Amino acid sequence: MMANAVLIAILSCGGFFTVGLVTGIWKYRKMITSPEGKAPVYVDICHRSALMYSFACLVLVKFAELSAWPSAVNVMGVVAAVTFFTTAVLIYAVHGWLNNTDNMLKQPPGVSHSPGVHGYVTLVVLGELGGFLVLFSGFLKSLLS
Repeated sequence: MMANAVLIAILSCGGFFTVGLVTGIWKYRKMITSPEGKAPVYVDICHRSALMYSFACLVLVKFAELSAWPSAVNVMGVVAAVTFFTTAVLIYAVHGWLNNTDNMLKQPPGVSHSPGVHGYVTLVVLGELGGFLVLFSGFLKSLLS
């Protein structure tokens, strides 16, 4: 029977790969209808990040398989990383759909970033890196056992 963490990571891989392929169609449509032959920046970023995260999920699969931690700990590690992969792709899709910026962190003149932006980025770092480090440390523990 497949471990829950592995199943979640494989399902996420398939989901991200599908989103990457669909956003590739979106990107192509934008390119052929643009006078410059370019898609909006965040359509391109959304497409590439979804593909990248699909392969990142395969890395999570392997480390979840090799981890010595209990299933619940591995699930938390995978879910933490995948949650923030997902929110990033969704945010990129929204900016791509709105075509409202070429740099979502660039401040418009006279506007300051809300603490929420920096807080979210901090959570992304903790979720993605922390989730992976849980799995990686479980692998390292298995080497020492």
